[in-house]
Amino acid sequence: MPLGLWSKKKDRSKETFKLVESEAAAPGPAAPAPAASASRLQFHTQLAHGSPTGRVEGFGSARELYEKIGEAFRIDPAEIMFCTLNTHKADMDKLLGAQIGLEDFIFAHIKGQRKEVEILKTDDVLGLTITDNGTGCAFIKRIKEGSLMDQTKMICVGDHIETINGKNVSDRRHYEVAKMLKDLEKGQMFKLELIEPMKAFEKLEPRSKGGTLPEAKISRGRETLRLRTKGPATVEEMPTEVEEKAIKKVDELLEAYMGIRDIELAATMVEAGRDKKNPDEFAVALDETLGDFAFPDEFVFDVWGAIGDAKQGRLE
Repeated sequence: MPLGLWSKKKDRSKETFKLVESEAAAPGPAAPAPAASASRLQFHTQLAHGSPTGRVEGFGSARELYEKIGEAFRIDPAEIMFCTLNTHKADMDKLLGAQIGLEDFIFAHIKGQRKEVEILKTDDVLGLTITDNGTGCAFIKRIKEGSLMDQTKMICVGDHIETINGKNVSDRRHYEVAKMLKDLEKGQMFKLELIEPMKAFEKLEPRSKGGTLPEAKISRGRETLRLRTKGPATVEEMPTEVEEKAIKKVDELLEAYMGIRDIELAATMVEAGRDKKNPDEFAVALDETLGDFAFPDEFVFDVWGAIGDAKQGRLE
């Protein structure tokens, strides 16, 4: 029976926040985490290409966070491609995911220059790993070395895929965009319209492959703000070493099965399996927690196996 595994994020934003005076050149120290509820936590933020510093609070999902940042800097939230933590660079290892350390500084990367590229699909595998910002902005997280896309120098890590052969995909989730790219006919030309992140602080490396993804950490702090697609955000302890290993492995399985990377989705799946005794209970929990598309049974069993391997200390 197909399992629905991802839910659309709902708008719940009702609060506002203000810009604070600061130098735009570099962030100051992060705001200390008050001993209060998640809704009262404040985080410093800047636009990655340069801006004054703002403070954001009262958000529980990525969509709500982008709305708050949009209000602070008077920009359309749809212009925000993704956020990184503690660096203004488009570092794919520092992407904001399901959890934010209570002392993390948030940098928002907004849409910059548009570009078009036509490519002859000479291989079944393009060599792209796709992720998104949780609100329908799919972008390139990794380019496999030596792949067809690696040979196309105009395409870079961080680029948002806006259209495929003239079809607008700017509001599609990462798994939909990855499938459309996979389904392109081999031997045929196809055209991509891309948007790169706005740059100002420094020229980013043009051919970054996206870093060493398996080594990326979820958070550096002892406590994190856990963003959720359903219900309010919560303050939680940093994931244990076992949970981090499980999340990393599930993220790798997402890439292997679907060509996407999504730490938030991986963390949600691991959380769903935390107290489950067998794969049937796990499948039911996933169906209750997530929706929108169906993973094959083989994938669900592999995820369950990865969680079990992590618990038994069999993952490196």
